[in-house]
Amino acid sequence: MKKTPHITQKNRNRLPFGLFLCCLALLMAGCDLFNHEEKFDKSLMSGYWVSGTLHEYYNANGTGYTWDTWDDVTEEEAQPFTWTLENATLTQIHKMEMGGNVPKVYTVIKLNSSTLEYRDDYGKTYTFTRE
Repeated sequence: MKKTPHITQKNRNRLPFGLFLCCLALLMAGCDLFNHEEKFDKSLMSGYWVSGTLHEYYNANGTGYTWDTWDDVTEEEAQPFTWTLENATLTQIHKMEMGGNVPKVYTVIKLNSSTLEYRDDYGKTYTFTRE
């Protein structure tokens, strides 16, 4: 079978362009171009927040407590928790009366001086206003 030199020369001309595209793809894969995770200022969390009958109080030291007047619970009977806010992930670890801890993880959607909005893993959204 006879080799045709023009096909080989044509492929040689495309080789640098192909290598360039491969290198470009590898460089872009190492970059974090598509990370759109919000970063919220955790100092805005401190204070008293209300959403209907649900009340939450966040201390600046990472502690807090929550109560729901619909369940006929008062602030004096509130459930304590510790909290952390990393980027858009709010983690509350509720301390149970009988000695257990229950972690709850939320994704913060909005946080400013007057509004706190977060969503749980089941898609339920909570919107609080600062009191």
